Amino acid sequence: MDDEAMTALDRNGAGGAMPPGRSRGRLADEVYDTLLGQLMSLRIEPGSRVTIDALARELGVSQTPIRDALNRMEAEGLVVRVPHAGYRIPPQITQHRFEDMLEVRLLLEPAAARRSAERASLEQVNGLRRMLAEMAELEGGAGPTAYGAFGLRDAAFHDLVALSAENEVIRETLARLHSHVHLFRLHRDAQVTHLAMAEHEQIVAAIAARDPDAAAYAMRRHILRSGERFRRIFDEVEDVGVMVAEA
Repeated sequence: MDDEAMTALDRNGAGGAMPPGRSRGRLADEVYDTLLGQLMSLRIEPGSRVTIDALARELGVSQTPIRDALNRMEAEGLVVRVPHAGYRIPPQITQHRFEDMLEVRLLLEPAAARRSAERASLEQVNGLRRMLAEMAELEGGAGPTAYGAFGLRDAAFHDLVALSAENEVIRETLARLHSHVHLFRLHRDAQVTHLAMAEHEQIVAAIAARDPDAAAYAMRRHILRSGERFRRIFDEVEDVGVMVAEA
């Protein structure tokens, strides 16, 4: 989504003018997707400052969709407004926040997978399979852009599972967590994408088989294993801190 949105903005937003026939909301959504992709790929680094003027020049659009997108990101906790200085990207999540987020996901996502196995339409099951195919194409990609694009599709995969569960409260709660944004900003590791793919395939297989217990189990195992993979990052940072303190 990030690359596609950037291409659309480069092609249609030349000169900073609103493209003919494109609504303000639609363009703001494209800007939002582009900025989200830049966050995921760490092209915009944690702690860095961004301004509306600079983004408008970079993306070739007017300030209005930039402002709309940043206002939305501020409401979601993805950026912080700095008085008279634009916006700042928040630092990486703390381990305490990470553990809280993991606990909420373990409560909600296995339940969503269970309901998806019971309620997902054939079209939605096929949509999950298409997402897996798209992620497989990105799995071996090198560099932060490919990793960020994988993360965006990972988030879309989990969102479709929640959507097919037909429980809007679960879906909205998971969306507000922005767990994939925070996790994929922590570290770029090709092994993360490889292991996640195998786990996603097991989830989709259980949903397609209409096996609620297996779907819930596969999702719970995926989240636990994902938690273990990302928890190592905090452990590594702590070990480095101890070594520096003892030096």
